[in-house]
Amino acid sequence: MDIKAPSIIEKPKVNISPELLDELQAQIHEQGQVVIHCIQKADFPSLIRIWPTTFLYDQHSDHSSELVHAENICYFPQWKAVDEGENYFTLIFSGLPSHCVVFDLIEHCSNEGGAFKVMSITRNDGDVYYVQV
Repeated sequence: MDIKAPSIIEKPKVNISPELLDELQAQIHEQGQVVIHCIQKADFPSLIRIWPTTFLYDQHSDHSSELVHAENICYFPQWKAVDEGENYFTLIFSGLPSHCVVFDLIEHCSNEGGAFKVMSITRNDGDVYYVQV
């Protein structure tokens, strides 16, 4: 199996309900949360899940932001069946410190072959990001 490194998507083609985006944006500003929209490409039907031991790490301090909510993906130990093609899920994390300019998204799990990492994400004003994992 050819494993590709995760990447940051600059201009994604994602179809998300405008009402949901408005609601998430309001929550981000109220609670200082960070939203990561993930695209996972599958070559065949498979199973996915996220471990609650997934964090954002500020590259210039010892700060880590916790995963507080996941949408359209199951938490370990459950699995979610996904179809071949692009699958989308959203991860919401506690806020990053105001001085943070670059951070990493790292999933820690006992099955390290299945864990993903997206390194060196440049912080933006909205704290909403799109990545391919």
